[in-house]
Amino acid sequence: MVNGIVFYGIPGLLAIMGLVILLQRENLIKMLIGLSVMETGVNLFIVGTNDVLKGTAPIIEEGFRIYCDPIPQALVLTAIVIGVATTALGLALVIRIYEKKGGISIKDIKEMKW
Repeated sequence: MVNGIVFYGIPGLLAIMGLVILLQRENLIKMLIGLSVMETGVNLFIVGTNDVLKGTAPIIEEGFRIYCDPIPQALVLTAIVIGVATTALGLALVIRIYEKKGGISIKDIKEMKW
C-alpha cells in the first residue's frame, strides 16, 4: 500500500500541481515553474513504474534472474535534458518579452505587435 502511494500518488500530485500552476498564473516565470514541477512529476512516475522487488542490474549471467529494465531510466535522463533546454528557451523568451514590453504577464504578450 505504501509503495503505491509513493510511486503513484506523489508523482501524480506533483503533475496535477504543476498543471494547476501552469493554467492559473499570468506571470510567465511562474508558468515555467509550473511546467518544471509537472515535468518532475511525470519523470518520477516513469521511474516508479520500474519498481521490481529484489531486481538486479540487467547483466546476463547463468540462470534466470529478475532484473530491472534500464529503458525507463534512460528515458527519464533524456527527458531531464530536454526539460532543462525547454526551461532555458522559455526563460530567454521571457527576457526578450520583458525587454520589449516591460512586463512578464500573459496580457503583455496578447498586446504585443509582432
